[in-house]
Amino acid sequence: MKTTGEDTPVIAGTQTLMNGLNVLKSVADGAQTLADVVRATSLTRSTAHRLIQALRAARFLRDTAEGTLALGPALIELGFQARDQVSLQSVARPILLDLAEEAKDTIHLAVEDHGECLYLDKVHGSRNVEIRSWPGVRMPLTYTGIGKALLLDSPERWEPQFVADRSRMERQPQHDFSSTRAFVNAMHTYAEQGFAYDLEENEPGIRCVAAPIHDATGAVAGAISVSAMTQVMPPRRMKSLGPVVRAAADRISVELGARPAR
Repeated sequence: MKTTGEDTPVIAGTQTLMNGLNVLKSVADGAQTLADVVRATSLTRSTAHRLIQALRAARFLRDTAEGTLALGPALIELGFQARDQVSLQSVARPILLDLAEEAKDTIHLAVEDHGECLYLDKVHGSRNVEIRSWPGVRMPLTYTGIGKALLLDSPERWEPQFVADRSRMERQPQHDFSSTRAFVNAMHTYAEQGFAYDLEENEPGIRCVAAPIHDATGAVAGAISVSAMTQVMPPRRMKSLGPVVRAAADRISVELGARPAR
C-alpha cells in the first residue's frame, strides 16, 4: 500500500475512483466530448477515455442522439433511491442544533402544506423563552417569517396569499403591514437579501429571521427560522443574523442535493 508524504496510507484505487467522479461532475457541468472532459478534469486523454468507457458500460454515462456525452440512467435510479432515503427532519436536525447553540434562541423548521406553514421541528434556545409554536401546528404563511421564507421564490403568490390569509384568518394584529403593497415591497427586499423577517405580525413581542431550504431541483423544500423576544432581537441583530440563518438553510439544502451556494 502506498503512503502519502505524511505516511498516511492511500487505499488502492482511490485516485481512479476520484478521477471517475470528476469525469461525472464535468459532464454534469456541461462537458459533452472527450476533449471537454480532458479540459475540465486535467486528466490525460487516454485516462479520460478509459474512464468514460467504464462509466458508459455501467450506465453512469450515455451517448445522446447527437453523439455527445450525457449523464446516464444509473444516476437517475440512484437519485430516486437517495431521495427516498432522505428525511428533511433528520437531515436538518443537527444543523438546527448548531444554529440554536450559536444563536441561543428558538429554532423552527417548517414546510408549506395546503397553503399553510406546517411546523415540523422546534429546538429551544438557551434563553428559556417560550414561543407559541410546536411541531404539527399550522400558521398562515404571510403572518410568519418562516412562512414568508417559504414564499420567497414565488413572487406571483405574494399579493394573493396576503389577501387570502387576512380574509380567511380575520386577524388584525397590531404590527401587521399597512397594505398589500407594503407587504409586496417588503417581500422584494427579503427575496433580494435571501432571508425574511417576522416583525411581531404573528405573536406580539416576538420577532424572527427565516430563510428557505432548496432541494436538488432548486425548488423550496422548507424553511428555518430563529425566533426571539424583541428585547434581544433589535433591527441591527436581525440584519446580522440573516446571513447566519441563510447559511444554515444552505447547509440543509446541500444535504438535500442542492448545489452549494456560491
